[in-house]
Amino acid sequence: MRKVFVTGGAGFIGSAFIKLVLDETEDCFVTNFDALTYAGNLENLTGLDEQRHHFIRGDIADRNAVVRALETDHFDTIVNFAAESHVDRSITSADDFLRTNVAGTQILLDVARAKGVKRFVQISTDEVMGSLPEDDDSFFTEESPFAPNSPYAASKAAAEHLVRAAHHTFGLDTVVTRCGNNYGPRQFPEKFLPLAIANAMNNESIPVYGDGMNVRDWIFVEDHCRAILAVMEKGKPGGVYNIGARNPRRNLDVVQSLLDALGKPRSLIKFVTDRLGHDRRYAIDPSLIESELGWRPRETWESGLMKTIDWYRENTQWLENTRSGAYRDYYRLQYGTEVNAR
Repeated sequence: MRKVFVTGGAGFIGSAFIKLVLDETEDCFVTNFDALTYAGNLENLTGLDEQRHHFIRGDIADRNAVVRALETDHFDTIVNFAAESHVDRSITSADDFLRTNVAGTQILLDVARAKGVKRFVQISTDEVMGSLPEDDDSFFTEESPFAPNSPYAASKAAAEHLVRAAHHTFGLDTVVTRCGNNYGPRQFPEKFLPLAIANAMNNESIPVYGDGMNVRDWIFVEDHCRAILAVMEKGKPGGVYNIGARNPRRNLDVVQSLLDALGKPRSLIKFVTDRLGHDRRYAIDPSLIESELGWRPRETWESGLMKTIDWYRENTQWLENTRSGAYRDYYRLQYGTEVNAR
């Protein structure tokens, strides 16, 4: 049985990946290593096959904790989802981003080599490539130059450089994936779409930065996870794969689609002061992963959005739990208003 060590596996994308691996493979045992920071949630792991999933609470920036965890078994693969990932928080303070995203990645690489791990999969972001021109049809490719414009993006770019160096210098079998905006069940509601869904369901205003014309490339989380699985199993050593559903949309269009689907008035949209250094446009060319690994997304924007809305409607307790406590303080600081939890 293959042994896969997943970091950040109690978060949104990490937990979706573990569920996919356990559902669609029969020969994988997953050890899930997560620090359970504000965005990590053990409720995301409900229903997993306990015979093939083991959870360890730990921080990738704690070298001793990583060593102890990787000593529990002989692991074939590490998949590194663990990261501080919210741009707004990185603008407020970059310290945690440097610690987790940069130092933590290097620690994982060091211990992976020491323990003889065969493959290291680094989950990165399209944001390392900066912002595309607003008035043309260009796309990010695997060859696009790095031009990170936020502390978060800079920390993920640094992590990619460390992964590349581990492959080139030490021969570690590494692969990197870069993806755009994910959406789907169990996403922490500081992120744009679940925040909008939660507010709309409560008839609260939905904050939209600037003029709402910033473009992001959207993908349903399960489609992203299938792509990661394909890269984990078949990606070329040292390779980089851009993952996208060919679905770039303006933020304002996303909110309007959501409100229309929920039968809510567009008057709930509230434009707020733009984010510092806000990238204008992202768009991903996924031709390489499509042609080389045969991956294609299964969900359209419309089908994925309805699946997402339906999940939040059916899991109001999960949403209430995540919108309480520290999240309320963060929301007040970021948007200058209160969030209601029912």
